[in-house]
Amino acid sequence: MIENEWLEYLKPEFSKPYYKELFDFVKNEYATKVIYPPSGDIFSALDHTSIKDVKIVLLGQDPYHEEGQAHGMSFSVRPGIKIPPSLQNMYKELHDELGLYIPNNGYLEKWANQGVLLLNTCLTVRSGAANSHKGKGWEQFTDAIIKAVNEQDRPIVYFLWGSNARSKKALITNKKHLVLESVHPSPLSAYNGFFGCGHFKKANEFLKEHGIEPIDWQIENI
Repeated sequence: MIENEWLEYLKPEFSKPYYKELFDFVKNEYATKVIYPPSGDIFSALDHTSIKDVKIVLLGQDPYHEEGQAHGMSFSVRPGIKIPPSLQNMYKELHDELGLYIPNNGYLEKWANQGVLLLNTCLTVRSGAANSHKGKGWEQFTDAIIKAVNEQDRPIVYFLWGSNARSKKALITNKKHLVLESVHPSPLSAYNGFFGCGHFKKANEFLKEHGIEPIDWQIENI
């Protein structure tokens, strides 16, 4: 359930035909297959970062599909879970840009609590099957989230990494916002433009220019 300020913006979606089909599909998937994240974590990104607090939108594609990884926030894994390769590359970029040390965990709750919306464009996935819930309706729902953020009358930064995230650029029309585009930080593409992109530094400089508290990107060791 969505219970904070997001509900006001997303409530119209719940009565649309696509959402009824999506709800029935997801309910059946959880009843008959192994689905990630746990059902109680589907809207974790919204729970941790209310719309009024969003400073940065970090778009992912769909949840991690291996056991124990996904918990409802893009790129993040809970403490004790091996840091996935894309997040490792994000940490390397943070080290090179800002001199941060590379932590021993991939738990990004600290970012979310500061206003980084860790949003996947698809919010559920079958175990071991990336993109298995693609095209079932989640994209329409998360587009509504992106549009709601776009309508906020204050400067917000969007990290659009990879073709899936970059396809959402058309939804971001507010001239107050900053869109930063790059290839995805995955090992397959990080050396083609993600490394050296400077996005974390550019985002903080943009926030500071507009009188907004920048993000402390350092994830501490556990």
